[in-house]
Amino acid sequence: MKLPHTPSFRLDGRRALVAGASRGIGLGCAMALAEAGAHVICAARGKEALDEAVQAMQAEGLSAEALVLDLADLDAMTAAMRGLGSLDIFVNSAGTARHSKALDTTPENFDAVMDTNFRAAYFASREAARLMVAEERGGSIINISSQMGLVGGIDRTVYAASKHAVEGMTKSMAIEWGGNGIRVNTICPTFIRTPLTEPTFADPERVAWIMTTIKLGRVGEVEDIMGAVLYLASDTSSLVTGTSLLVDGGWTAG
Repeated sequence: MKLPHTPSFRLDGRRALVAGASRGIGLGCAMALAEAGAHVICAARGKEALDEAVQAMQAEGLSAEALVLDLADLDAMTAAMRGLGSLDIFVNSAGTARHSKALDTTPENFDAVMDTNFRAAYFASREAARLMVAEERGGSIINISSQMGLVGGIDRTVYAASKHAVEGMTKSMAIEWGGNGIRVNTICPTFIRTPLTEPTFADPERVAWIMTTIKLGRVGEVEDIMGAVLYLASDTSSLVTGTSLLVDGGWTAG
């Protein structure tokens, strides 16, 4: 009898680019890929925090390098990505939020969120796909979306709109690039403790509400995302594309 064997989670010999890698979820993604053997190009806007993160990874014997980059600067982003040479995995964890009631949304805040969360994600995914098509060996593109990409939320109209856009973009790109062996998926976290979510967790009433809506009864940690990104980057998910991996503690189930 020929027994099936689990495909490997290892990423040895593969090159990954992680945007937003200097802290929070992005740093967790970079660590997960590097620990699995990938060479990880860590990109972020702030040089000091980025260098600190990469040096810490290198001190653990991981293969990583720093790339100071603002994905929202499309000209700089395009030039930088086209200079990478080859790419097997692209994880976009760069994001921002400016929460307010819909009636109070300013054009400036709308543009800031959409430019980073959707526009930059769209064109960075396009550039990653160009590199993968040129290499003719496929690849994995993973956008960090949100549970708010599937539902709505109080004071989160613009943020939810940007993540819904990423979900639609992901499905369409997966259809277009599937013939090239390129898989495109999203990870949709619930509330995760990161520097970006510090204002939310500083509000006791908001935390109490969050705890009642996450069915597992706890908030998320960066480590909760690491297994998900490794799965979508590796051969274990070779038939998975155009979909969302919810890491939400049951938030959207009810």
